[in-house]
Amino acid sequence: MEDGTNFTYRNPFGGFWVDNPDDPFNNGAQAQSWVPALNETWDWNKNRAFGVNLAGWLVLEPFITPAYFEKYPGTLDEWSLSLAIANDPSSGGLQTVLENHYNTFVTEQDFAQIAGAGLSWVRIPFPFWAIEVRNAEPFLEGVSWTYFLKAIKWARKYGIRINLDLHTLPGSQNGYNHGGKQGSLDFLNGVMGIANAQRAVEYVRIITEFISEPEYSNIVPIFGIVNEPTIPIDVLSNFYLESHNMIRNISGYGAGNGPFISIHDAFTGPEHWVGYMVGADRLIIDSHPYFCFGPPDASPFAQQVNKPCTWGAGFNNSMMDFGVTTAGEWSLGFNDCGKWINGVGSGSRWEGTFGGSGTAVGNCSAWTEWSAFTASTKASLNEFALSSMDALPNWFFWTWKVGNSSITGQVEAPLWSYSLGLEHGWIPSDPRTSLGTCRAAGDYNPITASLQPTATGGPGAGTIAPTFVSSYSAWPPTSLPSIPDATLLPTYTATQGIPTLAAPTYTARNGTKIVGGTGWFNVNDHAQAPVNISGCTYPDPWNAVDLPIPTTSFCAAGATRRALYPAQTQAPAR
Repeated sequence: MEDGTNFTYRNPFGGFWVDNPDDPFNNGAQAQSWVPALNETWDWNKNRAFGVNLAGWLVLEPFITPAYFEKYPGTLDEWSLSLAIANDPSSGGLQTVLENHYNTFVTEQDFAQIAGAGLSWVRIPFPFWAIEVRNAEPFLEGVSWTYFLKAIKWARKYGIRINLDLHTLPGSQNGYNHGGKQGSLDFLNGVMGIANAQRAVEYVRIITEFISEPEYSNIVPIFGIVNEPTIPIDVLSNFYLESHNMIRNISGYGAGNGPFISIHDAFTGPEHWVGYMVGADRLIIDSHPYFCFGPPDASPFAQQVNKPCTWGAGFNNSMMDFGVTTAGEWSLGFNDCGKWINGVGSGSRWEGTFGGSGTAVGNCSAWTEWSAFTASTKASLNEFALSSMDALPNWFFWTWKVGNSSITGQVEAPLWSYSLGLEHGWIPSDPRTSLGTCRAAGDYNPITASLQPTATGGPGAGTIAPTFVSSYSAWPPTSLPSIPDATLLPTYTATQGIPTLAAPTYTARNGTKIVGGTGWFNVNDHAQAPVNISGCTYPDPWNAVDLPIPTTSFCAAGATRRALYPAQTQAPAR
C-alpha cells in the first residue's frame, strides 16, 4: 500500500486486480467472475449491484466515527465537530485530524476485502466541501477530494464500481447530522432556499464534468445528486429536472454518455414514483428501507428474519415500471439499538428513551454487545441479511465499517457494520447465497419484464413527458414551501470563474508524467459560477428558515433565470 505495508489479496470468486503504472487508466480489472470487468458494459437487466457504503469516511457521522465526537462532548455533526477541533490548540489543527482519519478509516485493503466479499460496488457519501466552502462554513475545504481520487484508483485496481452520492448540500436538504449541520433545512426551503439551491446545482455540474471524462466514467457510473431530502416532492422535482437536463447537456444523451442519475425517493418508497419524469435518460430511483426508525416490533427476532422480503414487490415492480431501482442504504438494524443511531444523546425507541417513542421494548445491550452474540442470534441475523439481499434487486449495505468507541474500545453499533458481521459470522460470505430466500419464505415477487428502453439510455432517452416539463421546468422555482413568491428571495449572480476538480497525475516507470484529463469534460460549458451580488448583505444561509419573507426583490434583483447551457469555449483553468 502507499504507506509501505503489505497485505494478501484473497478473492474466492475469480476476481482479479490490474495495476500498471504505465497504463494507470486500465479498466481491465474484474471484482468477481460473474460481473462485467470495468471495461465491459454493466447490463442492469442481467447484473445485480451488490455493494456497501463507505459511510463515515468523507462525511463524518457520530455513530460511525464515535471516537471523534466522544472527544468533544456536545458536538452533533461535522459542522460542530470541525469548530471544536479547530478551536482546540492541542488537536494539531482540523486538517491534521481529518487527514489522519481519511488516511486510516478506509484504505486500499478495504477495497480488496470488499471485492473478496463478493461485492462489486461501493456507494461513497461525498461532501460538497470537497469542492469549496463559503460564508465562513467551518468544514475542511477541498482535502477530501484527494481521498476520493484514491477511492477511484483503488476501485479501478480491484474492478469495483462507484456510486458517488452527493450527501450534503449547502444549507442542508434534511436537517440531519449527516447533512452537515443538524437542525438546518435551508436547501429549497426558507429565505436562503433558492440561493443554496443555486450552489447545489453548480456542485452537481462540477462533479458531472469530472466523472464524465473517459478516464473516470467507467469507474463512477452512478451519480446520486441528493441524499434523503425532506422537502416536498413538488419543489424537489424542479431540482431533479434541472439537474437531469444540465447533466445530459454536459455528458450527452444515451447509453455510454455520462453517469446514470440517481434521485432519492424522499422517504415515500419506490412504488410511488411510477410515471415520474417519463422519458428521462438513465434515471435511477433510490430508496432506503429501514425498519428501525419506525415503531419497534416486540416479537421475537427469530420471527422477524423474513420481514425484508416484503420489500421485494415494491422494488421489483419499480424496476419494471420506473427503471433502475436501488436500495442505497439498508442494515441489519431491525431495531434502533447502537450508540447514537438516532443522533448524539437521542436515546432509542427500543429502550423507550427516544423522544415520544413510548414504552421500552427491550434492553439494547443484547444487540450492542456483539462479542456475546450466541450462535442462534448470529444465525437469525444472517437470515435477516439473506432476506434483505434477496428482496432488493440492487443494494448497498450501510455501512462497510463502524469505528470503535474511544470509551469502550469496541464497535457500539454492530448491526450496521458489514465487515464486522462478515468477520464474526452474521453476514454471509457470499451474497449470492441469498438468492431464493424469499421464495422459500413464501414471499416472492420476481421481475418479469425488462427495463424500459429510456431507463438504460435507449431510444427516446431524454425526451421527457411534456406535462412533467411544463409543471417543473422553472429554475429557480417560483415558489417554495410557505413562500408563494420565491422570486423575491436572495439569489446569487453568475459572475465568478468555475472551481474545477483537480485530476491526478501519475508517473510511468520511465518517468513520463501521465495526466488524468482536465477535470472538465465539456469544453462547451462556459457558464460562470453563482456568487454574491456585489454590495448585498445576505442572511445566514444555514439559518434563514424563520426569517421574515421579503416583500420586495432582494437587492433590487429578482431570481435570475436559468443560465445558458453549454456553448463553445475552452476548458476553464484550474
